[in-house]
Amino acid sequence: MKSSRQPSVAPSRLSRRQFVAGSIVAGAAFTVVPRHVLGGAEQDSANNKLNIAGIGVGGRGAGDIEGVSSENIVALCDVDLNRAGGTIRKYPAAKLYRDFREMLDKEHRQIDAVVIGAPDHIHAPAAVMAMKMGKHVYCEKPMAHTIYEARRMADVAKETGVVTQMGNQGHAGEGLRLYWEFIHAGAIGTVQEVHVWSDRAGTPQRAWWPQGITRPEGSEPVPDGLDWNLWLGPAPWRPYHSAYVPFKWRGWWDFGCGALGDMAVHNADPAFFALDLGAPTAVEAETSGVNNETLPTWNIIKYEFPSKGDRPAVTMTWYDGAKLPPRPEELEEGRELGSNGILFVGDKGKLLGGSHAGPPRLIPESRMKEQGPPPKSLPRSPGHHREWIDACKAGKPEDAKSGFWYAGPFVEALLVGNLAVRLQKRVEWDGDNLRSPNCPEADNYVTKFYRTGFDFV
Repeated sequence: MKSSRQPSVAPSRLSRRQFVAGSIVAGAAFTVVPRHVLGGAEQDSANNKLNIAGIGVGGRGAGDIEGVSSENIVALCDVDLNRAGGTIRKYPAAKLYRDFREMLDKEHRQIDAVVIGAPDHIHAPAAVMAMKMGKHVYCEKPMAHTIYEARRMADVAKETGVVTQMGNQGHAGEGLRLYWEFIHAGAIGTVQEVHVWSDRAGTPQRAWWPQGITRPEGSEPVPDGLDWNLWLGPAPWRPYHSAYVPFKWRGWWDFGCGALGDMAVHNADPAFFALDLGAPTAVEAETSGVNNETLPTWNIIKYEFPSKGDRPAVTMTWYDGAKLPPRPEELEEGRELGSNGILFVGDKGKLLGGSHAGPPRLIPESRMKEQGPPPKSLPRSPGHHREWIDACKAGKPEDAKSGFWYAGPFVEALLVGNLAVRLQKRVEWDGDNLRSPNCPEADNYVTKFYRTGFDFV
């Protein structure tokens, strides 16, 4: 596809009625065609390796390609040749593309699976296209840019039967299993309160990426090696500016999901996994203010989850921009909560852990030393990328434990928090129908505009 510095495609938008109906129609009409009928790629019979293509292979995407480097890397796609340069040089035999649509169209017979490490706004169009071609998909967190995208990606994964995985690496770790085992062994009693936090985001002067700012005026020359039109992909056209790239895109509504998308998928994972939270019934947000371009510099978001089975209702509060929960009285003097973490509050104790589902500890430490770790009752993972590879080869989607069957509902629930941030009001939530009974204006953010050529159903 020839690149252009002017908009080459026009916006398109699905209404709520259209996208819900489209989802139903697409699900009913789609037929999975076996690979041998399509003439698709076969795994290397000599060593049983997958043929893998990468979409977005600089930055975090480079780490994901490294994570699957035991397989055959046969094609690479990136809109920024400089940022992706290290990966490109490492795999000189891989065919190189700038446009993921062209790569999938031309190489679909040669590939078994796709690894997506591009920014959030690219995830759904790329993943859905690949899955509908029968390709297994590994997609970086937060999996989707909107609530509807998360639902549709999970639906397509189920329809096609491909193996999927979201890039929240801690889901394969020892820590995640210890949270579940502590809680289900009754170590802290009944849990009705959880606190989760991250230092991500912040002011333009002190931030992982800037938020609370407006769109810069004017434009800058597009750097050599970057195809800006393809970088924008499905997002509305805007002139290039270094305020957006690299990595700074996370704080812009058109491209990212803020700290929720970057870190809640890691730090809140133990709560969703151990407590089987599902969809919230309501969300409220306290913020530093909001604009239509970027997220606030900080957020405190309270989620309300209904009771389920023997578990009572749970509240989970998320803090970002260096905000922290109240310091638990059990925490020893001189010991800090840390920049990222999670705290479970039970009626018989508290469980504290760090970033990426790191191993938890009962507090105070004297109780941890007295009680020790819980009995192991869950199977362990061979590793986040490894379990996805093994599941692909076995054709067992459920063996990839952060597959879209799990990650889709998880990300849906998290992103309801951003509705409360944008609307600056309490949002009651009907998870089955992806709508807010008390805030019909939330419909404007459950889905979004897509430029023609990048839209999907």
